[in-house]
Amino acid sequence: MTSNRPLLIPSPRTPNTHDLPTLPVFPDSAKPSSAMDSENPQPTLNSSSSRRSISSAQSKPSMRYGSRGADSEGAASQKEMNDEDVRIIHVNDLAQTNERFEFSGNSIRTTKYSVITFLPRNLFEQFHRVAYLYFLVIAVLNQLPQLAVFGRGVSILPLAFVLLVTAVKDAYEDYRRHRSDRIENNRLASVFVNHQFQLKKWKDVQVGEIIKIQANEGIPCDMVLLSTSDPTGVAYVQTINLDGESNLKTRYAKQETLSKLPEKDRIAGMIKCEKPNRNIYGFQAFMEVDGKRLSLGPSNIVLRGCELKNTHWALGVAVYAGRETKVMLNSSGAPSKRSRLETRMNYEIIMLSLFLVVLCSVVSLCAAVWLRRENDNLEDILFYRKKDYSEDEVENYKYYGWVLEIVFTFLMSIIVFQVMIPISLYISMELVRVGQAYFMIRDGQMYDEASNARFQCRALNINEDLGQIKYVFSDKTGTLTENKMEFQCASIWGVDYNGGRGSLEKDQLVHNVQIDGIVLRPKMNVKADPDLLRLLRSEKDTNEGKHVHEFFLALAACNTIVPLVTDSSDPNVRLIDYQGESPDEQALVYAAAAYGFMLIERTSGHITIDIQGERQRFSVLGLHEFDSDRKRMSVILGCPDKTVKVFVKGADTTMFSVTDRRLNLNIIRATEAHIHAYSSLGLRTLVVGMRELTASEFEQWHSSFEAASTALYGRAALLRKVAGNIENNLIILGASGIEDKLQLGVPEAIDSLRTAGVQVWVLTGDKQETAISIGYSSKLLTRRMTQILINSSSKESCRRSLEDAILMSKKLTTVSGDEHSTRGSPGHGITSLALIIDGTSLVYILDSELEEKLFELANRCSVVLCCRVAPLQKAGIVALVKNRTADMTLAIGDGANDVSMIQMADVGVGISGQEGRQAVMASDFAMGQFRFLVPLLLVHGHWNYQRMGYMILYNFYRNAVFVLILFWYVLFTCFTLTTAITEWSSMLYSIIYTALPTIVVGVLDKDLSRVTLLSYPQLYGAGHRQECYNTKLFWVTMVDTLWQSVAVFFIPLFAYWGSTIDTSSIGDLWTLSVVILVNIHLAMDIIRWSWITHAAIWGSIIATWICVIVIDAIPSLVGYWAIFDVMKTGPFWLCLLAIIIAALTPRFFVKFLCQYYSPCDVQIAREAEKFGNLRVSRPVQIEMNPIMELPRR
Repeated sequence: MTSNRPLLIPSPRTPNTHDLPTLPVFPDSAKPSSAMDSENPQPTLNSSSSRRSISSAQSKPSMRYGSRGADSEGAASQKEMNDEDVRIIHVNDLAQTNERFEFSGNSIRTTKYSVITFLPRNLFEQFHRVAYLYFLVIAVLNQLPQLAVFGRGVSILPLAFVLLVTAVKDAYEDYRRHRSDRIENNRLASVFVNHQFQLKKWKDVQVGEIIKIQANEGIPCDMVLLSTSDPTGVAYVQTINLDGESNLKTRYAKQETLSKLPEKDRIAGMIKCEKPNRNIYGFQAFMEVDGKRLSLGPSNIVLRGCELKNTHWALGVAVYAGRETKVMLNSSGAPSKRSRLETRMNYEIIMLSLFLVVLCSVVSLCAAVWLRRENDNLEDILFYRKKDYSEDEVENYKYYGWVLEIVFTFLMSIIVFQVMIPISLYISMELVRVGQAYFMIRDGQMYDEASNARFQCRALNINEDLGQIKYVFSDKTGTLTENKMEFQCASIWGVDYNGGRGSLEKDQLVHNVQIDGIVLRPKMNVKADPDLLRLLRSEKDTNEGKHVHEFFLALAACNTIVPLVTDSSDPNVRLIDYQGESPDEQALVYAAAAYGFMLIERTSGHITIDIQGERQRFSVLGLHEFDSDRKRMSVILGCPDKTVKVFVKGADTTMFSVTDRRLNLNIIRATEAHIHAYSSLGLRTLVVGMRELTASEFEQWHSSFEAASTALYGRAALLRKVAGNIENNLIILGASGIEDKLQLGVPEAIDSLRTAGVQVWVLTGDKQETAISIGYSSKLLTRRMTQILINSSSKESCRRSLEDAILMSKKLTTVSGDEHSTRGSPGHGITSLALIIDGTSLVYILDSELEEKLFELANRCSVVLCCRVAPLQKAGIVALVKNRTADMTLAIGDGANDVSMIQMADVGVGISGQEGRQAVMASDFAMGQFRFLVPLLLVHGHWNYQRMGYMILYNFYRNAVFVLILFWYVLFTCFTLTTAITEWSSMLYSIIYTALPTIVVGVLDKDLSRVTLLSYPQLYGAGHRQECYNTKLFWVTMVDTLWQSVAVFFIPLFAYWGSTIDTSSIGDLWTLSVVILVNIHLAMDIIRWSWITHAAIWGSIIATWICVIVIDAIPSLVGYWAIFDVMKTGPFWLCLLAIIIAALTPRFFVKFLCQYYSPCDVQIAREAEKFGNLRVSRPVQIEMNPIMELPRR
């Protein structure tokens, strides 16, 4: 059985270091950053935490994409905390804590409704759809006696059915949330009550109470640590439920409260902390205990949603509870997005509404003319008489004068023709999207075996948008690459140790340490350079050997890694698993271990490192976390030889600026050259430096650090200043090269996307050289491309660079003579351009008038590569394109720094990677690998768009043909709005008679096979050209609808002209013929038949016959026995056959002519697929239609 626990080896205090002060490992300013590497600069708005800054940035109501916000801090940290803007908690004193304000209880509620609010709130939300309001008005109008066309109950049934289905779905989802809340609120926690710990339900926990958490238990509320089972006050927590990160985080109790146990000592004190906020990586407070004022920071608080790991127990005091906890304040989902197709559909609905108004106006005007002409005969005209002769006193009835009759006729026309706007379309679209999502989730080709992650469909309302994506904005690290870092090489003191990067000794990979008969071995092996190993073993006393020693000591010590011991298959061997938030840090610590510098213990005051078999203990006197301003981190160590040294690692751009260039200038230049070479190979680089501190320097730093740590305002800025003062005049020890390999299939995926006409932009925090190297290996860049580099440090310089680049691109375009050659598929034209721009330039471009120039230039390039960009700049780049073009955008990333970009794009895709699940939680779709983007877009996106586009047009056609039949009938019945089709058939038409086939086809039909769509990515261009849904198709469909309605209505009319057939009988004939017609119409367009499709279409026709027969067999309803009478006549069957032939023949011939003389790409591929001639058709596919440019906004 594996035992995951921190390795705490009994070790005496380092000799002769008693005079060195011991400070906590973590200052109270920051959280360990997962962006420790130099390759991912991130903006900060508050303290030394890149992830914290993201949360802060997202919570701002408005943001400037161009600004990095380097020096801006939250208002709370800029002013002194006072009683007005803080909460005061008295430890273990509920009465005094709640004396001024009664703080929130710990009960949580994630539900939307209660029993009382469900009906009004759910109806309010549903009626946000304008179409629902339209049908509500229709139903209300039909309740008026003067306008009652249908039965009052029947008229409201369609709307009631749709509302009911949606309400049931919402109620079930909310019930599940209720159940989850109930389970969560009734969990038990150990709370100190009446001088002993008692079990208490989570919902009853209150602010100020002391809570005891056992190992592997969840944290019931946000609480400040008081003490832990570890003698140094360390607690390990897992935050996977909070931010999705599985690595353990370290939290600390203050030394002054460590020894206090509530069972033995009375714990009393006061905590002043900031008001509840969403920043899960920030916390500012101080605690007064025993007359001392102690500063509290993010490292002293554990949050609800975390779990205690590798720590037997921990004590804490509740500071935020229930809905005020940070996890609850962050419980909002990704922003709601609407499908582009559904948005465009509103235009057609408006057109249909106007057409409906025209029909109603025609009827009312004709009725006005007829009433004026027949005014003298209205008393006696059969079926209309305005006089009631049934009583002795003759009175007018159902006649309100000429003007009101016209108004009532118009309103009654709206009621009769209401189905012109298909209410069933909305629920059909929802059901189709659910079905499409099911098949996307079940797609085995989008299942990642490595992470056991299936495709996730987190937003059901934009499935069809996947078929129209024009721009893909991708992160690099963890998205295009694996984010599994491997140490490859190092430059130490100007010497490049790369071991040939291929001829490394396999027998020198593992370094072991033996303690009490147990062999400790790193969990992951690293290839070691033989020259470096030899130098460490035989020449460690030389000057060069000392520098190598210092270099690897820095790698082992300058980090926030926690060593954990796990069992192995050999009982005498234990594995050390280095847990950390940054994959780069893990790789460096494993590399140090491979070279004999094995980190084996970390506590709050010291670390123990086995150096070439000798265990040495170093006092950790202070640690400055990585932040995106400094882009480096540092640790101050008290060494066994009584010296104090500061070790620093970080990005080359900031490290070389704090070195003493007067010393060893040749070393610095050699290191810079090696870094450039590593970056050109696609490696991620970090620079390592150090210097020895004098006693006065250390004392000065110590006093400044303590003052900054206990500051009540501006703490983060002060700590940054202290770090900057100590991190200067460094000696450069060297640099590391870490490889982040490309994910499997990335080059092929990018090539397929670009062949499909999708532009791929890469937005990364890496250095330019690294990004360009990855660009070549991923086939994003080619050797034939002309690269445009923009690295400017001022606004004017950016302006000149952009203008020069635009001028050059125009010249190249003129030379090629092809405006599209700079934007086409890879290799299409000799003037393909690649724009490479850095984040510094974007600072001056975004949010300024230069945005237009950047967009113009980028629009002429086939590739755009943005380097050194911050998270908000990523969102700014997406917004740049999104606001200036009608094209669809997709953003894909795996880290918290990609959240802004993912939420800004039309479609956001999260990668379940190494950097937690924040990107997944903010995304619309989630998957395990970048290469799955190809089947997602080219296969499922194409299918979804084609199905949904056809389904919308078909629903418009299906309802319009029915309305037009009613309209023609009105013209032959003196415009009195009587109907031959029964009210029940009118209601069931869109629900039972024709609804199911539409849904089945929308879920199952496939115009092309998966193999064809993947083999010929150009077929994806159908979505770009909007071939499946556009205004032209809409009007062609309406013309076809008009003809079919004429055929359906007039053939039976002329066939039975002069006969004695009643209106109910001919109405049944029209009902059956229109249902058969629309289903056969649908059958003509189905490409892939299955037994489900057959059952849906032919079953609907059979169901219609059954319903009509049942309705006509009920004596109380109008038209009793009509269907049985009309079926006995010969013309009935001839009419059905004639209607089908006459209505569909023009459509058949038009389809034949279009597909034969002017086929689209999809039709060509379908023809080749049908006859098994795809290989022969390849030359035809090369001549596919160019992807037309859509109008710019």
